[in-house]
Order: sequence, then structure tokens, then C-alpha cells
Amino acid sequence: MHWRINLTLLFLTTLPAAADWTEFRGPNHDGTIDEKVVWPKGGPRQLFKVPVGEGFGTMAVSNGKVYLTSEGGGQEALLALDAATGAAKWHFVIGQSIYENQGGNGPRTTPAVDGKLVYAMGTRLNLIAVNAETGKLVWSHDLVKEFGGKSQITARDIQAWGNAASPVIDGKNVFVYGGGTGQSFIAFDKETGKVAWKTGNEQITHASPTVATILDKRQIIFFTKFGLVSLATADGKELWRYPFKFSTAAASTPVVGNDIVYCTGGYGMGAAAAKITKEGETFKATQFWRNAEEQTLAQHWCSSVYKDGYLYGIFGYAKQGSAPLKCVELATGKVMWEKPGFGFGGTILAGDTLVVQGDAGQIAFVKPTPEAYTAMGGAVVIDTGKCWNMAIVSNGRLYTRSTKKNQNNKEQGYLVCLDVSGK
Repeated sequence: MHWRINLTLLFLTTLPAAADWTEFRGPNHDGTIDEKVVWPKGGPRQLFKVPVGEGFGTMAVSNGKVYLTSEGGGQEALLALDAATGAAKWHFVIGQSIYENQGGNGPRTTPAVDGKLVYAMGTRLNLIAVNAETGKLVWSHDLVKEFGGKSQITARDIQAWGNAASPVIDGKNVFVYGGGTGQSFIAFDKETGKVAWKTGNEQITHASPTVATILDKRQIIFFTKFGLVSLATADGKELWRYPFKFSTAAASTPVVGNDIVYCTGGYGMGAAAAKITKEGETFKATQFWRNAEEQTLAQHWCSSVYKDGYLYGIFGYAKQGSAPLKCVELATGKVMWEKPGFGFGGTILAGDTLVVQGDAGQIAFVKPTPEAYTAMGGAVVIDTGKCWNMAIVSNGRLYTRSTKKNQNNKEQGYLVCLDVSGK
């Protein structure tokens, strides 16, 4: 196995007081972080660039470390690197990875960090919790063996793509899905690994769940093969469901805008928005609008961010290298503007700046306004491999990674860190 990371250290800096990006979709569960970023004249300084192997998950940053999953020698591992230098701190082997010649090899998930523990889910539904400082195992679960997860994943899914849903932390629990009958959705006590609750008979997709407070109720929304299913985070009680028929793959996380929930998928699924209402203690989801046009609002695996009534994200199905960034009015599904040429990357919102990742390694800073596409800076920051994920921002730094373009590509994946603090 090849877990040694050759460090290319360009700059050493001190972490400014800002915020950690603790899991997939960030500390707010919605792709946003309350942190100002600046694209300086002449471009930001590259702080480091280090090889990290193959993988499609993005990064989590906490307490001076960057965590990500990666493939090496047929195994996948959770890696911890120094957030300031990129130096390797430790790695923990999760288990067997996958080889897939359609998109690429390696894990598809993002770690989650909360206090002293970091959590990761493997492509074969194995969940681990390790000590964030030492990388020592604290607890683990094999969802296939322990919770009947094998019956919930088709042979094609596990062989071709594997699990892509990341673990999500909220309150005292870490949430996953992938179990069998009566245990499709599972909440584990984040410290002990004991089951807090389990429920559901739904078949899983590749989309990570999202946590939100809707009409004063904390809930976790899963995107299943039936559609959206919302549960109370406290006890797993079902609150509402919205039918949105699954096709071949769905990897975009549901997006919440106040009392409206948006979902989307490729392969003929299109996009839709459901309005959530409440009478007494009873919730109900009613379709607000539905757009079945494949190329208009469908998102292959990119997740949008929401701001002031509008969605911002990379839209389009089967448009590698050309999928456009769009601004969409959430209440109507109306496209306000679009900018082509990004491909399947990702979008986050850092303060008042959209940070857009293109699949060819380009980063764009964009103003989040429905009036027009307004660029605030950008450049190609990784010129090797492909970037089928989102860049993240934490503590004045931007982190982005690439993976191999194909099996014959000799370049390995890299993690790049830029100074976007404006200091």
C-alpha cells in the first residue's frame, strides 16, 4: 500500500481566527460557512500541494487538521494532514475499496469531525469512529453484516459505484443510512457507537442526508429510492415524505430554503420542490413545482446552496466539462441566469461569495445575486486529474482536490491549499 505522502511545502502560515469546515456540506449542513474570502489581485498564494491518491470525497477541517478519504493498494483509508502544511499526520485503513472504470476508483465519501472523534463511511458501508488526534479506532460498525445493509444495495451499485453517502453529525448522534428492513436509517451515539434509534424500510441512494430546522422542528432528510423522507433527529419519528421516483443514481443532497425542500437527479429524474406545512404536530409535504426536463434543472451529483430565495449550483446531466453554473428561483424553478463551462464540480457559499469548483480544476469566486453572473476572481488551481467534488473554505484557506482522469492516467490525485484570507 502507498500511504506515504511526499510533501511539497511552499509556505507556512498561522491559522487566522475563523471557522472549521467539519463535515460534508459544512458546519451548517447546507454548503455555507460564515467566513469572508478574498481573491486577491494576481491570485491567492498556494500554501501547499500534496499527492493524496484517488477518491471523490471532499475534505473536513478541524483543530488544525484536514481529513479526507483515499484509495491506495486496493484499500481505502481515512487520512489526516496538517491543515497549515499538508504534512501527513496519520492514516487509518477503512477496508476494501472499489475499482470502477466508468468514473474512477476510490472512496466517494467525506469524513465528519466533532470534538475528539472523526467519522468516515466506506464504499462498502463500513462506518468508523477514530480518535481525531491519534487515528486510533474508537468504535466501528459493518452495516452489511450487522444491519442487513447488503439487501439494500444492488450488486451493480456496490461493484460499480459503492456507497457515496457521507455520515452526518448533529447533536449527540451521527446519522447514516444503509441498513435492511426496519433499519434503513440509523442514528448512532457519536461517543459510544451504540444505536440511538433505527427505523425505515427504504432503499438507499448515493445522496448524503441533510439536517435542517423546518417550522421549528429539527429533522434529517434522506433522499431514498422512493423520494424524500424526513425524520425527527431526536427519535427517528417520521415527519413527512415526498415521492420523487428514483432512476439510476441520485447523489445530490436535498436543499432546504425556509419551508421549501428542493431535490434533483439525473437519468430522467429532473428536479422538484416541495412545500412543508404543519398543522398541530402533523407535517405535510406538497409539491410546489416539478421540472422533468433533463438539461434544465437536473443535477448529476452537484448540490446547490440557497441564499435569499435562490439556488446557486452547477446544473446539467451528462455535461462533463461544460455543465453551467445557474441561479434558480426556488419558489418557481425559474432560471435567472447561467454561465456555462464549469462541468461537474461543486458550489459552496463562504460569507457573501460563491466558491465554484469546475471539474477541470478551475475555481471561480462569484457574487450571489439573481441579477446576473458576476465574477469576483478565479483561476485553474489544479491542472492534473479531475475535480468531481466541491472546494471548501476553512480558517482563511481554500482546499480542493483532484483524482485520476482514468485508469491509464499516471498522475495521482492532489490536495491543494490556497490562502484566501485577504491578509
